Amino acid sequence: MKKLLLILTFFNLTASAQTEEDRVKQPITALFDGMRKSDTAMLRSAFAPGAILQTVLKNKEGKVVVRTEEVSNFVTSIGRPRTQILDERITYDLVRIDDNLAIAWTPYQFYVDDKLSHCGVNSFQLVRINGEWKIQYLIDTRRKEGCK
Repeated sequence: MKKLLLILTFFNLTASAQTEEDRVKQPITALFDGMRKSDTAMLRSAFAPGAILQTVLKNKEGKVVVRTEEVSNFVTSIGRPRTQILDERITYDLVRIDDNLAIAWTPYQFYVDDKLSHCGVNSFQLVRINGEWKIQYLIDTRRKEGCK
């Protein structure tokens, strides 16, 4: 009986143990939960100091451009009072970790309330600072066609 209890305890601890990949995903989850809730503190907590946000898109002339946005401007814009819910729904295609550096590749669909606005892919570069993963660099694509 003791042996069975020990085995069940081990499996329970193993099943509930958080993996390093789960920890890498935490700031990404905080980012999108913060967007849905318009919670600026949650948004800020996801980013490393000096983080960079960029978007690859086509301008009005159809040329590919890379637009850079300050994290503080992004946080302020998401924190503005609004009636709609901004909901970016992601999947994880890839997470890789080496020491204090990690990457995550996350295809997404962006909804305003329940209406699909656009889709694309996020490419996250994360760093572990003082034992916590933070987003250092985020670049994404945005398009309206080809969204599922």
